[in-house]
Amino acid sequence: MSALFQPFTLKGLTVRNRIAVPPMCQYSAVEGRANDWHHANYAGMARGGAGLVIVEATAVAPEGRITPGCTGIWNDDLAQAFIPTVRAIKQQGSVPGLQIAHAGRKASANRPWEGDDHIADDDPRGWKTIAPSALAFGGHLDKQPREMTLEDIERVRDNFVAAARRAREVGFEWLELHFAHGYLGQSFFSEHSNQRTDDYGGNYENRSRFIRETFAAVREVWPEHLPLTIRFGVLEFDGNDEQTLAESIDLTRRLKDAGLDMLSVSIGFSTATEARIPWGPGFLGPIAERVRREAAIPVSAAWGFGEPGVAENAIGNGQLDLVMVGKAHLANPHWAYHAARELKVDRASWTLPAPYAHWLERY
Repeated sequence: MSALFQPFTLKGLTVRNRIAVPPMCQYSAVEGRANDWHHANYAGMARGGAGLVIVEATAVAPEGRITPGCTGIWNDDLAQAFIPTVRAIKQQGSVPGLQIAHAGRKASANRPWEGDDHIADDDPRGWKTIAPSALAFGGHLDKQPREMTLEDIERVRDNFVAAARRAREVGFEWLELHFAHGYLGQSFFSEHSNQRTDDYGGNYENRSRFIRETFAAVREVWPEHLPLTIRFGVLEFDGNDEQTLAESIDLTRRLKDAGLDMLSVSIGFSTATEARIPWGPGFLGPIAERVRREAAIPVSAAWGFGEPGVAENAIGNGQLDLVMVGKAHLANPHWAYHAARELKVDRASWTLPAPYAHWLERY
């Protein structure tokens, strides 16, 4: 039996296989509200056979959106808009997950096909960004954020808590906090973006405080029987990776002790100029395996697992517990079915819903 198509149980939840659709922003919401585009997109991927479908980075506050087209969950009305999508994902046999996020200094940007740069300060579509320190990201995202006050930090932490409550109320069964990719949580952790001199900056203990406190607050309201996970950039590929990875593994251990169920291993993306990322098939697999082994926690990862053989090996060799298959699912929502055929899974068509499998098996 293929390792990729074995079920996976975490807390009180069983995922039908080891294939997950990671959060991929669609930039198609209006004032934060999910719509028919999101419904069709996520329902299609669930129908295609993925065991877990995580809905895109969804802002916990209006200023936390990456672009004006990002989804939000900062009020009950926005949360209710996700109900049809949650129901559709579950009806197709997948677990419905949600990633909640705050973009920090990378917020207030144009959508990728409209420039992918920061919206000009005099453009009414944009807003003032906030961050640990008043440092612009650099490159094409060069808008200077406002340094967060202690009151801002408390408010955003409470925003995450409120978002988690709403996510559960509308039926999401898997929650991921987005603390990667140079967004707010990662910005607190990284020395590239955090130059604070108070309890939230400086040494590793202080730089990790925002993540630890926010996670602990969310843990109090998220149901104990459902998975609570984090996506986190464990290194930057900036020449200081061994120290960053060691700190990241220590932080993961501490979060596990506080109730973290799984870590989605990713890249920091905290610097626009210094990163030298060795892109390639499954290149994060060995790094994720080290986190899995040294922190003794289940892990997942994305980037470069779109070939079925690469995904199979990552699970079979013990690098990952779940494999995040992103762009390949956009190109082919039925990726799981085609992966099963390539891996010669018996009756591969039954990775699909019965109305599809019946026709594929019979004729």
